[in-house]
Amino acid sequence: MAKKELFKSLIALTQAELPFNRMERDIVIPENPDAIITIPGVRRAGKSSLLMLIANKLLAKGVRREQILWINFDDERLTGMLTEELDEVLTAYREMFPNFDLKNVYMFFDEIQNVTDWDMFVLRVFKSYCPNVFVTGSNAKMLSSEISTALRGWTLDYEMLPLNFSEYCRFTGVDAYSYLESERAKRYMAMESYLHGGAFPQVVLSPDKTTKLKRLQAYFNTMLLRDLVERHKIKNIEGLRYFLKRIMINITKTTSINNIYNDMRSNGSNVNKDDLYDWADWAVESYMFIRFPKYYTSFVKENQSLRKYYVIDTGMRQAVLMPQSTDCGKLLENVVALELFRRRGEERKIFYWQDKHECDFVVQRDEQVEELIQVCWEMSDDETRKRETAGLIEAAKGTKCDKLTIVTRYQNESIEINGYTIQMVGIEDWLQRR
Repeated sequence: MAKKELFKSLIALTQAELPFNRMERDIVIPENPDAIITIPGVRRAGKSSLLMLIANKLLAKGVRREQILWINFDDERLTGMLTEELDEVLTAYREMFPNFDLKNVYMFFDEIQNVTDWDMFVLRVFKSYCPNVFVTGSNAKMLSSEISTALRGWTLDYEMLPLNFSEYCRFTGVDAYSYLESERAKRYMAMESYLHGGAFPQVVLSPDKTTKLKRLQAYFNTMLLRDLVERHKIKNIEGLRYFLKRIMINITKTTSINNIYNDMRSNGSNVNKDDLYDWADWAVESYMFIRFPKYYTSFVKENQSLRKYYVIDTGMRQAVLMPQSTDCGKLLENVVALELFRRRGEERKIFYWQDKHECDFVVQRDEQVEELIQVCWEMSDDETRKRETAGLIEAAKGTKCDKLTIVTRYQNESIEINGYTIQMVGIEDWLQRR
């Protein structure tokens, strides 16, 4: 089949499927942005589904389905497609709908990075024909930073992560905001599942624990093999697998790549230290992990500091490590880290504090520290309270910040210590704050 005829078929099939059957997400993307919209993020988080939700909103606002041009370049019939053949997309659409001006069309290009030099085509379409262009790309071939570079600053990026807790409740039929006792009980159980089972959309909708477990393990293996091994041509696969698991084990603590290197060498692994630093960077680039530096007022010291790593999905960590203990405190802190990462925007940076004591998160907005956050599963004994509040107060004195929060599993109260007011808040209530 000639490419033009294939494109006609693909466009028609997608239009016939509209509106798409997809669950709503909380992320808001403008339908007429005057920029190329790109959707970076971890694989399997729902990047294509987010584009489908945009198309649904356009239809609800009166856009006709004939104005939706959607091509998924992951179709095997488009394998080996040449750059010059991309023009056939426009030709196919014009022949199908000669009465529609391209400037009123909404073009969705899913996995377009499979075509070499695709960026020149997208830029030309955006600048010359159509102001409504939406693009996703696979981490295995095109990272978000590379998409932005390829499109020369004409993009707006909207990061896609696994479900936040309100989305998780929506997907599982739980009211995230009701004050009814029965609904609060359901929400409590939902939080337990959210902490231990994670929040990849398809996993959340899976029918049983065995299916969830297999999918999460498959996601990890795909990220390892495609986003890291294949993309960066890593030959030491077992060494890489061990290294990633070590970081997963160490979440919430500062991670020394040098210490891991020494351990691996002492166990007979033939690894290069520089490779481990690269592996860590690449794992973060592909969204397997997020990481935060130590708080310093010096940019040089900040960049030389050890990082704290958090896994992109707690369920995937549990499925990969199959830990003997429940790791409840680690999982709670990981969920808080991910939520802070979601909310950071362009103006916030996230750090940790470490001196005589520790504070889990320092939230800086522009040049000002706006909040200090400690995470503790429960504050039930005096020793725990003393330790957790000491870290907050030390960080408060060091950063001149007086908004102090302790996120717990379920406790809510206010504490007065040394002239500071510390708000203790349960995780479900904290996640509802915006």
